[in-house]
Amino acid sequence: MSGFSLMLAAAYLIGAIPCGLVLTRLMGLGDIRQAGSGNIGATNVYRVGGRGLGVATLVLDALKGLLPVLAAMQLFPESPWKLSLVAAAAFLGHCYPVYLGFKGGKGVATGLGIYLVLSPLAVLIALGVFAGVLWKWSYVSLASLCAAGVIPLLVVVFERSLPLFLVTLFISGMVIWRHRGNIERLLNGTENRFRA
Repeated sequence: MSGFSLMLAAAYLIGAIPCGLVLTRLMGLGDIRQAGSGNIGATNVYRVGGRGLGVATLVLDALKGLLPVLAAMQLFPESPWKLSLVAAAAFLGHCYPVYLGFKGGKGVATGLGIYLVLSPLAVLIALGVFAGVLWKWSYVSLASLCAAGVIPLLVVVFERSLPLFLVTLFISGMVIWRHRGNIERLLNGTENRFRA
């Protein structure tokens, strides 16, 4: 197996670590998939386990995207295509983790970690969009969808790289697709608001 293939496999397996599930079990809260929304991500962990666990899940899920992409940037500095594929592998690991029967999270925090490496300026503005929407309407899902919608445009502006743009389209599309239940609840007026 080539070094790049090993990097892809490692990125996927790191991305697949279910941080929210591990943390809630370590804290004696049982299986997070059986509580709240059933999602393993930071928002559900926050609602079920409190602010500390929610923030810890957010940070660890972001690191699952950041660390593999940072490593790929060092190993393959002249290949944006390889960098983009490693980013996609880490993201897919979070969304479809082998450890949980390929049923994972929605990818927002892992995407955040990826773009902290790939396009810091783009993610900074997308975070501003996220924060503004969350402050105005108090829906994490809506804020996530808006941030996912704008980041491909921001990557085009700041990076001007076809591989990075394509992987951004893929990741943003996946984030939106995995929020389809939230979109339905937003339209129906039944989505849960975020309470700090």
